Amino acid sequence: MAANPKSGQTLVLDEKKGEDRRVAIGTLVGTAVEWYDFFIYANAAAIILAPLFFDPFVEQAGALAGQLISFATVGVSFFFRPLGAAVAGHFGDRIGRKGMLVLTLLLMGVATFLIGLLPTYATIGVWAPIALIILRIMQGFAAGGEWGGAALMAVEHAPAEKRGLFGGFPQIGVPMGMLGATLVLTVTSVLTTEEQFISWGWRVPFLFSIVLIVIGFAIRMGVSESPVMEEIAEADEEKDQVRLPILDTFRTAWKPLIQGMLVFMGNGVAGYMIAGGFILAYTTKTLGLERDTILNFVSLTAFVWIFTTMFSAWLSDKIGRVKVYLIGFVVQLVWVWVLFQLLDTKNYALIALGMAVWAIPIGFTYGPQAAMFAEMFPAKIRYSGAGLANAFGAILGGAFAPLIGTYLVGVTGTSMSVAVYIFVVTLLGTAALLTIKDRTGADISLAADRELNLEIEEVAEEVGATEVTFDRGAGF
Repeated sequence: MAANPKSGQTLVLDEKKGEDRRVAIGTLVGTAVEWYDFFIYANAAAIILAPLFFDPFVEQAGALAGQLISFATVGVSFFFRPLGAAVAGHFGDRIGRKGMLVLTLLLMGVATFLIGLLPTYATIGVWAPIALIILRIMQGFAAGGEWGGAALMAVEHAPAEKRGLFGGFPQIGVPMGMLGATLVLTVTSVLTTEEQFISWGWRVPFLFSIVLIVIGFAIRMGVSESPVMEEIAEADEEKDQVRLPILDTFRTAWKPLIQGMLVFMGNGVAGYMIAGGFILAYTTKTLGLERDTILNFVSLTAFVWIFTTMFSAWLSDKIGRVKVYLIGFVVQLVWVWVLFQLLDTKNYALIALGMAVWAIPIGFTYGPQAAMFAEMFPAKIRYSGAGLANAFGAILGGAFAPLIGTYLVGVTGTSMSVAVYIFVVTLLGTAALLTIKDRTGADISLAADRELNLEIEEVAEEVGATEVTFDRGAGF
C-alpha cells in the first residue's frame, strides 16, 4: 500500500494489484443491483400497482387519485433515506464502509423480493397497502445508506488525479439499474398477455432480484476496506475518533451539508422524472401512448445516461467538478422547455429524442457527484456528511417529483407547468453550486484534515472567533 498522506494524494492501494479496479467494479455492480430493485418499484408504480394495492381509492376517487397515491408510495420511502444515511454513516465512519455496503444490499434485496410475493388488496384487504408501504420504507432506508458507502469506497481507493473517474463507477450503477429494471419489465410485459401481466407477470421482475442480490453480495464481500477508513481506524489521537459522526456533521459541517443537498435537489428533480416513473405514466396514461415503446425509450435514456455520467466523471478530473456540474445545469435549464413540448407531440421519434437528450444534463450533474461530495467533507465524518447530503437532497428534489408532476398536469391541464417546476428547482441547485469551493484533486486523507485543522485553529485565535466557525465543514 502506498502511504504518503502529505504528498497531495489520498492513500491508495498498489495499482499493480488491481485492487482499486476491483473496488470500482464492486461498487458499480452492487449499486446497479440496489437501484434495479428501486426502479422496478418506480416503474411498476407508474403502470400497475395502483389498481392492485389501492383498489378502493381508485374506485372512489378515480384513476388520477390512484396514480397519485401510487406515486406517493414511491416518495414516502425517501423520508427514511436520511435515517438510513445516518445509521449507515454512523457505523461507516466508526467501523468501516464495506460492512455497511453489504448490509444495505441485503436489506434492499429482501424488501424487493418480498414485494414480489405480496398478496394484493383483493386478497388481504387493507393489509396489502400497509405491507407494501413497510417494504418501501425498508427500501428507502437501504437506499439512504447505500450511496455514501459506495461512493466513498470508490473515491477513497482512487488516485487523486482519477478520483472523479473512479467515483463515476457507483454513479453509473444508478442508470444501469434503471436500464436493467426497464428491460426486465419490458420483456415480461411483451411475453405475457395483459391479463397475465396484471395477474402475476408484474411479480417476475421483483422476484428476479434475488439472483442479482446473490451476485452483488459475492462481489462486495471480495473487496477490501477503504484506505482512508483504515487510516482512521489506526489513528492514535483520540480526536480522530468520532463517537457520534452525525452530530459532528450537523455541528461542524452544516454548510457543505446544505450545499450538497441543494445541488443534488437540482439533479434529482430531473432524474426522477425519468427514473421515478412520471414520464412513463404521463405518456402512457395521459397521452395514451403504447407502454412497451415508452419503456424502450426509458431504456434508451438510461443507456445515454450511463455514457454521459462516465464522460462527465472523467471530465471533472480535467476541468473541475463545479464546472462540469454547471454545464449540466445550464443544459437542463434550456432543454426542460423543449422536452415537454416534444412529449406533447405524441410523435414517438421526437419523444425518443427529447428523453435521450434529457440524459445529458442528468449525467453531467451526476457523474462528478461522488468525488465532489467526498471532497467537501472531512474524512472522519465523510460517510455521514455525504450520505445525508444525498438523502436530504433526494427528498427535496426526487421524492415527490413524480407526484408533483402528476398533480400539476391534473390541475393545470398542461405539462408545461411541470417544466416550470423543474426550472425553478434547477435554479436553486445552480445557485447552491456557485457557492461551493472546488477541491478537485485535493488531499482527502485524515492527515490532511489534521493539517487544515491546525490552520483553522491559528486563524480562529488570530481573529478571536470560535473554532467551529472556521471548521473545514463550515466552509473555511
